[in-house]
Amino acid sequence: MRPAHPTERSVGIEYYVSDGDGTGGRLRAQDDHFRVREREQFATEPVDASPDAYPELVVRVTLTGWDTNDFAAALSDSVGISRERVSWAGTKDKRAVTTQLFSIRDVEPADLPTLSNADIEVVGRAGRSLTFGDLAGNEFEIVVSDPDDPTAANSVRDALVDFGGAQSTPADADSVPSDSTTVGVPNFFGQQRFGSYRPITHEVGLAILRGDWEGAVMAYLGNPHEAEPASTREAREFLLETRDWDEALDRYPGHLRYERSLLHVLTESDGDPDETTFREALGRFPSNLQRLFVHAAQSYAFNLMLSERLDRGLPFDRPVAGDVVCFTDTDAPDGLVVPDPDRTQRVTDRRVDSVTRHCDRGRAFVTAPLVGTDTDLADGEQGEIERAVLQELSLEPDDFDLPDPYRSSGTRRAILVRTDLSIRSEPLTLSFALPSGAYATVVLREFLKTDPVSLG
Repeated sequence: MRPAHPTERSVGIEYYVSDGDGTGGRLRAQDDHFRVREREQFATEPVDASPDAYPELVVRVTLTGWDTNDFAAALSDSVGISRERVSWAGTKDKRAVTTQLFSIRDVEPADLPTLSNADIEVVGRAGRSLTFGDLAGNEFEIVVSDPDDPTAANSVRDALVDFGGAQSTPADADSVPSDSTTVGVPNFFGQQRFGSYRPITHEVGLAILRGDWEGAVMAYLGNPHEAEPASTREAREFLLETRDWDEALDRYPGHLRYERSLLHVLTESDGDPDETTFREALGRFPSNLQRLFVHAAQSYAFNLMLSERLDRGLPFDRPVAGDVVCFTDTDAPDGLVVPDPDRTQRVTDRRVDSVTRHCDRGRAFVTAPLVGTDTDLADGEQGEIERAVLQELSLEPDDFDLPDPYRSSGTRRAILVRTDLSIRSEPLTLSFALPSGAYATVVLREFLKTDPVSLG
């Protein structure tokens, strides 16, 4: 292992599991250097099925340089329908070529528009709209531009084969292999979960869970980051020093609309907001963003647990006594291994060997908690880790018993993600698939070993 980049350590990612130097380089030099294709679990009927019984028209769309939300808005505007009638399973970034399903309610194929850089293929009809739960995973094909040492991918690949519990295969040290090999990485939450440029969402969430509404607001308004423009940093620093809400509102740039929304509420408090006012200010955020704060706090605790397990030298590919494992989703698409957190089992001393065999065959995964009201912590050394992290963060499961949208019952998440990874040279290209919820950056970070902001 080697220490992670300082930016990653701020979100609980303490290590790379591969010791060797990375390839260096950059991602997304052009849109077609980052290709993503969704794998969905969603049944459709033929397109000529009754629109009354199957009102959702399902299309597969390949987008180049489109943000998913922007495309949905352009599609609905072109057809002349409400944006709420367009649904999808996973939101994709703009700087990429992405292929995914959309469902459109009460629209006929002939109504579909022609949009620039959007290839729309009619798939069929469905009785309901797509939701996030329909996303099983994603396939990636990613080009690394201007790598310092593309052959460094060899040693990284071999280290990840060993970490994932698969048999390493010899590689020619002078070339990048083209074969596909099963590798494993810690299933960290990537930098995007916390804010790529200003990773503070977990700090807001932790304050909310502790009932510190003022702290939550100030975590969002303050925390200037070096990646921000000087005027933005100066506005945040001014607010932290003065608590002059009115003057701060004048100083915060117009594009910081969420910060300005908070400040508008605080300016109405005659200069002396109380906890109720701070809570009201956060309530002005969209509910999905409020929910994201708590999810980010859960993710931060999860990352810390994985880092501590690494530090203690405990395995990720097999259990020790006290671990809680989950089993694979038997309904997942062919070729994609998806852990099912609803099918769990606690590993006793007597069961370690038998569960290890399931893990070796890719049928079971060791888990750690995304803590919530219903969380039962592990036993043994993993249980010690989970309790120590929660104590360090001054958290306990009951803290998540909050009104919606902050409440969370919690779940468990696999600590290891395995994938069949292929590496090609000229240009250096990595191809792999991941289950829903796993981050491509947790694979890419091991290979490039660069500032995580450049991986977003």
